[in-house]
Amino acid sequence: MRVLAPITAILMLALAGCSGALGGTSSAASGGLEKTTLNVAVVPAVDSAGFFVALHEGLFKRQGLTINYTPATSSDTVINQQVAGKYDITGGNYVSYIQHYVQDHQQLEIVAEGSVMQQGSQAIYTLPTSKIKNLAELKGQVLGINAPHNINYLLAASVLTENGVTPGNVQFPAQPIPFPIMAQQLAAGKIAAAAMPEPFATAAEQQYGAVKLADLNQGATEEFPIQGYVATRAWAAANPNTLKAFVTALEQGQEIADTSRPAVEQAMESLNGPMNGQIPPIVAAVMALNNYPIGIDKARLQRVADEMFQFGLLHTRFDIGQLLGP
Repeated sequence: MRVLAPITAILMLALAGCSGALGGTSSAASGGLEKTTLNVAVVPAVDSAGFFVALHEGLFKRQGLTINYTPATSSDTVINQQVAGKYDITGGNYVSYIQHYVQDHQQLEIVAEGSVMQQGSQAIYTLPTSKIKNLAELKGQVLGINAPHNINYLLAASVLTENGVTPGNVQFPAQPIPFPIMAQQLAAGKIAAAAMPEPFATAAEQQYGAVKLADLNQGATEEFPIQGYVATRAWAAANPNTLKAFVTALEQGQEIADTSRPAVEQAMESLNGPMNGQIPPIVAAVMALNNYPIGIDKARLQRVADEMFQFGLLHTRFDIGQLLGP
């Protein structure tokens, strides 16, 4: 018994240290979270699949977090609200975050990557009855995007340019068009074409017979980083344990989303209503998915800033490292 007692104690300590990895009490949850309830705004598209998987499978709860999720029309619409304290973390396109950092001097920090575009996950669509059959015929026409001069615009501008069409010869709406109603705007004739990500693209194909005019995953924007998760510098500094717990759960969701299509389908089917990102099984089964990376690749994210400079969204070159944490 004297021999077994210390051995048993050692085994218990070892098991306690492994409990987080085995799905028991997480190290983050026991590490003194500064906040346990987070308000998180995320664009309700397939780019957010890792977040939705983590939410659906209770991965945030395992880290001791309760997530109040709000769908974002675009990241641009929620950044000011985040800076004002309404949201703890937001998930959206890198272009808007860079613009707010450079132009508005808002102290933001990219805390995790969200998605890298793949074939079919973002494209320009028209209706089958449209007279527009190629990109050149978009000259003088309105191409719908979800916010002015964001990632949606940048992808379209890049592909137009590579196909010999000057973006300035194409009209873009002055007001945001939320992705959930983009196809309706197209069907109503308010826009001539629409740049849409999944799952909205597949839904438009099934509901309105939308036809793909050009895939946005080509040329300079092939496998382009689309979305990331951001906190303000002040919030990240004040809530290090909470941020670590959030990123831990998110990256678990990212890994599952990257390796299990059924998990993505189930997560997005379970969301509460179309405006929140909910999709029917018939759409989930055929929509294209992105890659969902773990960690932050500075060289990959620098591509966004470089492309923004090329197309006039930045007046000088920008080092993406300024938006990354220590």
